[in-house]
Amino acid sequence: MAATGPRLVHVPVGGSFFAGLADCPRGRFRARLDAAQCRRTAPVEGTRLKPRHAFLLALLLIGANLRAAITGVGPVLETIRGDLGLSAGAAGLLASLPVLIFAIFAPLARLARHFGAERMILAGLLLLLAGLIVRSVDGVPALFTGTVVLAVGIASTNVLLPVVVKHHYPDSVPAMTMAYATVMGSMAALASGVTIPLAEWLPGGWRTSLASWALLAALAWVVWWPHARRAAPAVPDPRPAASGPHAAGPAPAWRTAVAWQVTGFMGLQSTVFYVAVTWFPVILLEAGFTPAAAGWLLTVYQVAALLAGIAVPVLIRRFRDQRGIAVGMASLMAVAILGVLWAPEWSVLWVIVLGCGSGPALILALSFMGLRARTHESAAMLSLMANGVGYFIASLGPVIFGLTHDLTGGWTAALLGLVALAACLGLFGLGAGRNVKV
Repeated sequence: MAATGPRLVHVPVGGSFFAGLADCPRGRFRARLDAAQCRRTAPVEGTRLKPRHAFLLALLLIGANLRAAITGVGPVLETIRGDLGLSAGAAGLLASLPVLIFAIFAPLARLARHFGAERMILAGLLLLLAGLIVRSVDGVPALFTGTVVLAVGIASTNVLLPVVVKHHYPDSVPAMTMAYATVMGSMAALASGVTIPLAEWLPGGWRTSLASWALLAALAWVVWWPHARRAAPAVPDPRPAASGPHAAGPAPAWRTAVAWQVTGFMGLQSTVFYVAVTWFPVILLEAGFTPAAAGWLLTVYQVAALLAGIAVPVLIRRFRDQRGIAVGMASLMAVAILGVLWAPEWSVLWVIVLGCGSGPALILALSFMGLRARTHESAAMLSLMANGVGYFIASLGPVIFGLTHDLTGGWTAALLGLVALAACLGLFGLGAGRNVKV
């Protein structure tokens, strides 16, 4: 009888448990029964969203907000100029402001030691939400004020998100970084493509179209709120310590050639990207494309950049150094820019070629910060230098590009200047791609 009872009770559990019941002592029977019950209910529990999965979903939503508010401006920039009477230089300044804010707020990660990275990201999302709304209010002051506010929110979040990834996923940093970077790039491309259709369909035109991204920011804020409420531990200060064996280690980075070559590579590839998303839609409009077509071509450019960037980790592992990769990317960018100048009717091809150079160049620039560093301290110093100085360089690009157009009355000189920057990018890549350490 004792053997029969257990067999009847545990038929649903499966043979792996049932096979050993016949000779199971009575004292261990209850433990096996409890284990079987846990296994039987496990599939039901697995259907719920686990806290770790909820955290990943929140991270991806944050990543989705980091570029869409910026890339959506380019397709309607000419409309904004017409409505508000902005010069090309002022429009370039509008496009450069977010990048300049990125440079100014690059050291913001240090404050996470006092307030917690999760809570600072929550505040950054709130600033982004407020800036998106203010930017769409009528008038030039509101346009620039809202742009500054949302850029501060993006800048702080942009700096701190890798810190949070490192803390919560220490063994999966590359995979998690690729995940949110992919979402970030995808939404940036989508924003470029849908801005014009939304401006045509929604009341309020470009203002409502740009303000619509506040819904995504609000969703990210709500989803992130439970994680920010929890007490966040202090995170490492990215600055070198004032004392200790590595106190003077990172300091020479500012005085080494390779550090400046990495910084120049980061700055120039960002310059080409922000000039492209700001001014190429305007150039395509003058070449005969419709506003909607120009916006979707910008989307094609960013999708090509996103897909081409996937190959960079494989190429890095395959070659001893990255000099050839860097020069190849710069060459693709130069060819594409010359193509837009000399054969704009083939712009579909040129934006794809530009994306195949620009996207991998960004991934390579970010990789240089780790590849060229000997220690975590030097990596932090190199990252701070490359992001701060690099984004400052990039912030000048759209302004100078627009001013060159105003001074010359055309795009030829501005585009040739961009080709020269692509050539300089290749030269910096020859230095940054060497297998040396800071």
